[in-house]
Amino acid sequence: MASIAAPAPSKAARVRQTVRVARDRCERWLEAERDQLVLWLPVMLGAGAAAWFVLPQTRDWIVALLCAAAVAAGAMAAGRGGRAAVAVATAAAMVALGLTLAWTRAERVAAPVLARPVVATLSGRVVRIEPLPARELTRVTLDRLRWQEAPDPAPVRIRVNLPSDVTPAGLTAGATLGLRARLMPPPAPAVPGAYDFARVAWFDGIGATGRGFAPIAIVSPGASDSGVRQRLTTHIQSRLPGSAGGIAAALATGDTGAIAEDDAEAMRRAGLAHLLSVSGLHITAAVGIVMWLAMRLLALWPRLALTGRIPLLAAALGALAAIGYTWITGAQVPTIRSCVAALMVLTALALGREAVTLRLVAVGALVVLLVWPEAIVSPSFQLSFAAVTAIIALHEHPRVRATLLPRDEGWARKLARHLAALLLTGVVVEVALMPIAAYHFHKAGLFGALANIVAIPLTTFVVMPAEAIALLLDAVGLGWPAWRVTEAATNLLLWIARTVAALPGAVTALPQMPPAAFGLMVAGGLWIALWRTRWRRAGIVPLAAGAAWALLIPAPDLIVSGDGRHLAWRDAAGGLSILRDRTGDYMRDTLAQGAGLDGEPALLSDTPGARCNRDLCSMERVAGDRRWRVLATRSGYLIPTMLLIPRCAAADVVVSDRRLPRRCRARWLTLDRTALTRTGGIAITFATARATTVNTAGDEHPWRRTEIDYRPSSPRQTPGITASRAASSRHPAGVARPPSPPQS
Repeated sequence: MASIAAPAPSKAARVRQTVRVARDRCERWLEAERDQLVLWLPVMLGAGAAAWFVLPQTRDWIVALLCAAAVAAGAMAAGRGGRAAVAVATAAAMVALGLTLAWTRAERVAAPVLARPVVATLSGRVVRIEPLPARELTRVTLDRLRWQEAPDPAPVRIRVNLPSDVTPAGLTAGATLGLRARLMPPPAPAVPGAYDFARVAWFDGIGATGRGFAPIAIVSPGASDSGVRQRLTTHIQSRLPGSAGGIAAALATGDTGAIAEDDAEAMRRAGLAHLLSVSGLHITAAVGIVMWLAMRLLALWPRLALTGRIPLLAAALGALAAIGYTWITGAQVPTIRSCVAALMVLTALALGREAVTLRLVAVGALVVLLVWPEAIVSPSFQLSFAAVTAIIALHEHPRVRATLLPRDEGWARKLARHLAALLLTGVVVEVALMPIAAYHFHKAGLFGALANIVAIPLTTFVVMPAEAIALLLDAVGLGWPAWRVTEAATNLLLWIARTVAALPGAVTALPQMPPAAFGLMVAGGLWIALWRTRWRRAGIVPLAAGAAWALLIPAPDLIVSGDGRHLAWRDAAGGLSILRDRTGDYMRDTLAQGAGLDGEPALLSDTPGARCNRDLCSMERVAGDRRWRVLATRSGYLIPTMLLIPRCAAADVVVSDRRLPRRCRARWLTLDRTALTRTGGIAITFATARATTVNTAGDEHPWRRTEIDYRPSSPRQTPGITASRAASSRHPAGVARPPSPPQS
């Protein structure tokens, strides 16, 4: 019997048709965004450099390079014309280039790093002098070191703090300084999420830091004077006392050492700390003042004015001002970065092109990352480029641009429109910078946008011009009136900072967020800022996901510093207490920031629920449907072994800054000196029985490869292991849910 059934339709044809439709839509989208594609070059370059810092081992770096090469080759092989294949291949190539640049840069700047703390007698050439009068210190960087007894390995460049009362008078750059100092390796982050000075010191070539003590002598003199920068700083501070003089010096020379710590903290809490570090704002103000004066003065020459070359000459003088200002302020990497961007703007103006565009920002970021790929993990780089990108992306939006176009209207409406635009810009910048500030500093300001609306114009149009006029008039002894204006404006700036910082809820403290959550927010923000079609709205998804992830991370219940001496404990009511009564301000702040506390932690000895004597503290709390017991030593006296062993056996976690006896083992984690040397600082959340450590096992970044592993690595979430391993191992790299203790 013959069949009349028709053959089944081909599924392969449907798949090919679907792929073709998707490819055509992608090509149409890329065609519409063709002007924006070039903006992703520095993003991909930075992603590759960031990958090198995040991935721990050499094999991971090699695998990432091979994967990027495979993606690039596959895209070019599979592509059949169009922009998609070229875009994917270029992005993969830039990722590989960024990773390679970061890797080679880290190896190229390699220098010996001190292995363990030592007390040494040495001499060295003074490279840099940083007076810190607010702390009664002078910070000195030395190279060309000569050791009385050289350690192995012996650093070739160190940084030491000298007490002001023993610092030799007349110390200048180039002098040979002889001293005795206690030196230590560049410190690792004390707790997860803290400042990683070891990484910064590696790229600066600093192999040790420490503190010098008397006698300190100048073996051979250096320069005949202290240099233009130091003389200018001293002159400004002699005209303006206290923090006002410190802020004025910071604006002129970048030296912030004279600002009182309370005022510096108020500036940070008010979101005005960026005014104290020479950056794009200061370079722009200096260039603008010079160009404005140059154009007004050159216009007085009619013959030159008729040539139409006054803007070009003013731009050239502005470029010289940018270079000179960068040199006077110490030529730090952030300042050089801002100077390069300013020179690009001036070049664009000279060529008759639109100066302030996202392409200019992309070129500036590309130049910086090609020369200093390590800048990608610097908060300074992230904050400055995020702010500029947010401002330009906002003002390139058609609706915002249409709102700000000049029009025939009354002065009141014009003023209101510009104030609204200024407020909107401040809010957008604050939102753009908030994830970066929360990730690096564990704090997010709520009123920074309002404070900056007043503080930025005050600094740009009053403080800096008045200070420049005062310095010029001092040459003929007539600078007093201008200094009084500068002092009044600077005191007003300090009043704004103190007032905003004192407002309830001015700062929100957050615990350390996962790096992946931060990466999602950065990716979402860049997607929104760099695209122009409606697909830019898709960036809201990763941005919201990263923000939700960061906000939902619970604050740790127990934080232990890398040396085991300091501990922060969160009780059931959410209060934070520290172990030792005599804890320095820096460690107090570090522990409070790691726990997401905006305030002063209490003392554990005064906390209900904790039992402390001179040598031990024991704490208990219920979390995750069980009772947790923690035991910590708090003095340098030895405790009889027969008394300590039973207490260790009854505790889930034992913390000590010394090597504990082998029989002193906690039921879950024993964090003594041996274990903490390998893990670094650790933060524990009891509800999930998870720990975040500073060090990553097997990390091969060069600033962590030392004889004794003082070097930190990126915080990581440690994987779970069996309860028997956790109970028996001295190394708490694996963390598991401990067995339920007997009921009390």
